[in-house]
Amino acid sequence: MNENKEFKPYIPAEKITPEFTVTSIIMGVILAVIFGAANAYLGLRVGMTVSASIPAAVISMGVIRKIMKKNSILESNMVQTIGSAGESLAAGAIFTMPALFLWAEEGLCEMPGIVEITLIALCGGVLGVLFMVPLRNALIVKEHATLLYPEGTACADVLLAGEEGGANAATVFSGMGIAAIFKFVVDGLKVIPADVAVAFKGFKGEIGMECYPALLGVGYIVGPRIASFMFVGSLIGWMVLIPVICLFGADTVMYPGTETISALYAAGGAAKIWSTYVKYIGAGAIATGGIISLIKSLPLIITTFRDSMKSMKGGKNTSTERTAQDLPMNVILIGIVAMVAIIWLVPAIPVNPIGALIIVIFGFFFATVSSRMVGLVGSSNNPVSGMAIATLLIATMIIKASGNTGINGMKAAIAIGSVICIVAAIAGDTSQDLKTGYLLGATPKKQQIGELIGVVASGLAIGGVLYLLNTAWGYGSAEVPAPQATLMKMIVEGIMGGKLPWTLVFIGVFLAIGLEILRIPVMPFAIGLYLPIYLNAAIMIGGVVRMFVDGRKNVDDKKKEEQATDGTLYCAGMIAGEGLVGILLAILAVVNVSSVFDLSGSINLGNAGGVILMLLMILSLLKFSIWNKKKA
Repeated sequence: MNENKEFKPYIPAEKITPEFTVTSIIMGVILAVIFGAANAYLGLRVGMTVSASIPAAVISMGVIRKIMKKNSILESNMVQTIGSAGESLAAGAIFTMPALFLWAEEGLCEMPGIVEITLIALCGGVLGVLFMVPLRNALIVKEHATLLYPEGTACADVLLAGEEGGANAATVFSGMGIAAIFKFVVDGLKVIPADVAVAFKGFKGEIGMECYPALLGVGYIVGPRIASFMFVGSLIGWMVLIPVICLFGADTVMYPGTETISALYAAGGAAKIWSTYVKYIGAGAIATGGIISLIKSLPLIITTFRDSMKSMKGGKNTSTERTAQDLPMNVILIGIVAMVAIIWLVPAIPVNPIGALIIVIFGFFFATVSSRMVGLVGSSNNPVSGMAIATLLIATMIIKASGNTGINGMKAAIAIGSVICIVAAIAGDTSQDLKTGYLLGATPKKQQIGELIGVVASGLAIGGVLYLLNTAWGYGSAEVPAPQATLMKMIVEGIMGGKLPWTLVFIGVFLAIGLEILRIPVMPFAIGLYLPIYLNAAIMIGGVVRMFVDGRKNVDDKKKEEQATDGTLYCAGMIAGEGLVGILLAILAVVNVSSVFDLSGSINLGNAGGVILMLLMILSLLKFSIWNKKKA
């Protein structure tokens, strides 16, 4: 307790500095929409998103300090607070809501309206912030010494090292610009194939890689360990399971296929066998991985919830200092009641009173759990997908028991799962941002309002982004496979109507259990099994580059860490740059002008072009990390 009394933030409580300014709001909203859209595109392609807090902080410092010649660290902090909300809301939305589009494509229901998507996103986002506010004093102030909030602390460190803001911001912008060019060459001009593939004579496996900068960036950021688990998952799927299925079942017609396996392979190669059978094995493994992570976290979840409730009782904030002001409790309660009323009463959201009650109970529980868990283990280890799967399983069973077994029941289950997923993601993000603010001496009330502004900005944009990507390519396609949402759809259908190839799913379940017994991380392996090998091979290449950067001898640790951070910022820029060009190409596809840029009829550089492009992307990453010469 003494440690907390002795703690002094960077900006003292008695000092008033610019924080909630027109500049910070406008920049924050722009970054919330940009990072929200870019992360939505990334998540729909690879099933994972990346944190936007540090890139947003670096960009804001570059603009505010270097271009606008202002010197307010709290203004930059407000920009990253608003901006990072967009990424978290997008992550929650894309894991679930595309399932509604997939059912509409199957003719089971009408397309979800933009109003419906926006309201679900806004309700989840606002509830995530409001549920977190009463926990701030308990988790961030009272337990400052024990709950470290790794990403929040790292973001504060980046802002405190703000003297280098201009150079670091240039690294992020360079990543965005260069990745935009690479992406446009592949998917706009189409002179280089999207993936380089190698098939084998007499062996039904296949290997290859996709030539996209965002995948290289994801591999670099997650590092060689996670990237290798994902790649091994793909190797098992594409070089073991597919050849085994083709070898032993060549003349068999096996559900969900409608032709013999040899006919399926003849028509679509290894990819057809993967999408018809192996994907379901991967789905079983992912669902099991999510549930295992939740079960392993249960003791922590229970003690977390109990301790948080105790802290809230004894941790009422009576201080009048600027750095101790939260949103008033009556505003929070009115906001929560208003969100629940919207969820229950607005016809666009297919949830009845029981569903609204499930959302309040599960939402508050998982927001509390998420807030504390990101403090202990960081956002990247927060089992949000496990929470969403658990919510879906329970909600779908309750809805089915109440007699609502048709498409309306399935839509209600997805709507509930969407809100809970967004609540958990936003509560974790808000906690990290408030930790950053606590270290720097920000005003919590202003940050909480900023978080709500970011949620509203990205919530209004996410419906348009989801509609745009679906109209351009359609979920489940090679461009936007929407892996997490397809999995959630499978779970709901499986419980409601038994429409699942359960044998394949259970193979995945027991494969995941076996990996857990061997202490191999299940989720990255399962995601690798569930996604195409081309995608995971590119992520693996990024992981190998990171291994090279981190493993160099004769470079002192401080310099190595700086260069690795430069690489991370460049990769964050690459991910954002590709995401934005992906959105631009979707717009061009929708308005039917994408063919104007398509040069594939006259120029096609083939596999060699793809390999050269990947080498250029690796060289550009090295240029902005280990070969980056900054001006003194």
